[in-house]
Amino acid sequence: MASRLPPIALLLVLAGLTSPAAAFNITRLLGEFPDFTTFNNLLSQAKLADDINRRQTITVLAVDNGAAGGISSLPSDVQRKVLSMHVVLDYYDTAKLGAIKNHTTLLTTMFQSSGQATDRMGFLNFTKRSDGTMVFGSAEPGAPKNSQMVKSVASRPYNISVLQVSAPIVPPGVGGSADAGAPPPHKATALAPAPAAKGKKGAPSPKDEETPAPAPSDDDGGADAPDADAPGPAADGPAADGPTADGPGADGPAADAPAHKKSSDDAADAPEGSAAGRVVAGAGLGIVALLMAII
Repeated sequence: MASRLPPIALLLVLAGLTSPAAAFNITRLLGEFPDFTTFNNLLSQAKLADDINRRQTITVLAVDNGAAGGISSLPSDVQRKVLSMHVVLDYYDTAKLGAIKNHTTLLTTMFQSSGQATDRMGFLNFTKRSDGTMVFGSAEPGAPKNSQMVKSVASRPYNISVLQVSAPIVPPGVGGSADAGAPPPHKATALAPAPAAKGKKGAPSPKDEETPAPAPSDDDGGADAPDADAPGPAADGPAADGPTADGPGADGPAADAPAHKKSSDDAADAPEGSAAGRVVAGAGLGIVALLMAII
């Protein structure tokens, strides 16, 4: 009869078969380093520690207590996104990073796997500079690579690696303000009101229009005086030196003003009260007197 294992031993065997080959606890691991207390607490508050512990291969880019303020000052929902940007879904230690071809590559983060990242927001850009400095930054176009690797904190090849970086990595627009620095949308510029229409060149000025023409008097010219019914010059006629639109000038009618008749009969049609009437009447009486003397 085959021997049976004690119940306690059987439980240990089953636990070993069902547990990951290299289980780890990020909270316990970071708890061994007082310089990362704030970062460790942020991972627990954001419920990321459990997600990290469920992974078998992971790299955590941790910041010390002095730099962690750049994350704790963010809104809670943004904190989780930024913290997940510091969790790379692969194992990287200093040796593996230094051996990367072309000294630059894109790293996939836990933020990218969450489905909340857009475009390249969930990727990290790693670059090894010519002086040997290793830097990280968001892979978003134009984002700075200003988080330098300081040192390796802890590693368990090839399951988990904790690397210290100098500054938090915050992708542009992670808080939903990607357009905050963009210029405002172009608005149509309101057209300036058109200037008021000016009067036509040559039109009579208000002064000319308001100045009344001198009225004709009985002392003005005899036979040269215009007929009372003769029309005055047009409104667009001569300027101030000539007769105005309202009546003839003191020196007589305009040259082109029409007359009723062109014969000597004009004098006979002149009004009795005018000088022309008196001359005609006097001439008539003289002729009558002469005829009477002859008879």
